[in-house]
Amino acid sequence: MKALVLDAEARTANLQDVLKPSPAEGQILVEVQAISLNPIDPLYVANPLGSTGRTVGSDFAGTVSALGCNVPSSSNLEVGDRVAGFLQGACSVNERPGAFAEYLVIDWDLVFKIPDSVSTEEASGVSLVALTAAQGLYYRLGLEAPFAWDKKNMLAEHPELEPHHTEYADKSKPINVFIYSASTAVGLYGAQLARLSAKASGWTIKLFGAASKARWDMLKAEPYSYDQLVDYRDSDWSEQIINLSKGARMDYVYDCISEDSTVEQAASTLASNGKMAIVRSRDAGAWTSGPLPVEPMYGAVWEGLGADVHYGLGSNRAPVLRSPAARAFAVEFYKWVSQALGSKLRHVPIRVMPGGLERVTADGLVLLGAGTMEDREHKRTEEYMKPVSAEKLVYRFV
Repeated sequence: MKALVLDAEARTANLQDVLKPSPAEGQILVEVQAISLNPIDPLYVANPLGSTGRTVGSDFAGTVSALGCNVPSSSNLEVGDRVAGFLQGACSVNERPGAFAEYLVIDWDLVFKIPDSVSTEEASGVSLVALTAAQGLYYRLGLEAPFAWDKKNMLAEHPELEPHHTEYADKSKPINVFIYSASTAVGLYGAQLARLSAKASGWTIKLFGAASKARWDMLKAEPYSYDQLVDYRDSDWSEQIINLSKGARMDYVYDCISEDSTVEQAASTLASNGKMAIVRSRDAGAWTSGPLPVEPMYGAVWEGLGADVHYGLGSNRAPVLRSPAARAFAVEFYKWVSQALGSKLRHVPIRVMPGGLERVTADGLVLLGAGTMEDREHKRTEEYMKPVSAEKLVYRFV
């Protein structure tokens, strides 16, 4: 089969012929029909962790081609079903192949079935970013989820994650939630999950966000329904948040970028008993700060795979240890997504890029850049190479 394979020495990825995988016990074989790019994909091609020969890429969608042994009948999976999920790819030191290939294998319970109302291309951009947002808001910050999951195992592994909203005795008192970088894919899912939390719990949530003014109309409309927005380009955006909340500080802060000064500024909006989650660890070197009112909660999306993962750049390679609780959370989240996507949960807008696997390196990785926003600058003039904002880049397999 064809796969996009890492060349670590040249810091690129090339289309190559590799062996088609076979599903092991409890796995399924998926014929990939669409893939979606995340910023981590070009980041770890340009800054290789894995060795040459690794299949790169994370998000995928396709059809079940075969079931491995001991896939339970309760899975409700059959050959031909449309499913989506994500793999670790070349985003770690571990020898775990990624998703940018014509076929892949994955644990049967780490995919979601794609509802009929959602296209395969639309579904390909859901798995990694939606789970990232759910982990941040539900698993770490403790907002009530619209699905059931076993919090006891989570608290046994992470006693510091005791739910926070139980401190509120009066449900009529609004809970202030602030999402930095609201127009990113993680931010778009984060807003929806916050709104769904309010419906599930009965709490009143006031949603604040920081994003480009060009996206404010979109973010104020359903399903995001932000109450107040500030422009992240303003140097005093954190002060504006407090003014817009009439002096009331934020109970929860979710920083979807976590680089440079964003963590320190976002933390300055917190109430004295507030909680904050981030998407990059302090050890990764993407951000530094002076004293913070709280230590932000960090966890990598890879926890959902239930495996030991070693990733990060340079000397800052951080181990993500196997977490049965985080994996169990991911399983329940994807069960819910199978029912909610297209109805309760709206997929992020997509941009279908021309070509298939053979164009990912030349176009998609260039467009997303290999790290900061400055890395996305290029001189290409094609319409499909315009800057990315509030959308996912998708490649369709023909």
